[in-house]
Amino acid sequence: MPKKVIITEAAERMVRDLQSKHGTLIFHQSGGCCDKSAPMCFPEGDLFINETDVHLGKIADCDFYMSKDQYEYWKHCQLIIDLVKGRGASFSLEIPTGYRFITKSRLFELTQEEIDRISK
Repeated sequence: MPKKVIITEAAERMVRDLQSKHGTLIFHQSGGCCDKSAPMCFPEGDLFINETDVHLGKIADCDFYMSKDQYEYWKHCQLIIDLVKGRGASFSLEIPTGYRFITKSRLFELTQEEIDRISK
């Protein structure tokens, strides 16, 4: 079964650097205004996670979440967290470095049974 969220080597290197400075981190896929739908990286405990969020898995030892509403649109995709040069307009920890995390996606190529299991 493919993972719902994965990370590129470049993005993982950034996460490791941020972990060395900030400790345990989490990601939340923003559906928000400024950077539209961007992966946001925070120190664990700085963002309130509750029953309206879906845990998609871990990347670079960080839990990754998305709102349930947004997940309904993305549930048939694998999210690929990457890193690009440029400053985002968010509160994510990498922003001061001159880089930002971005989300790429690809549709799962699965049987209907596998899709049904992922959708739960």
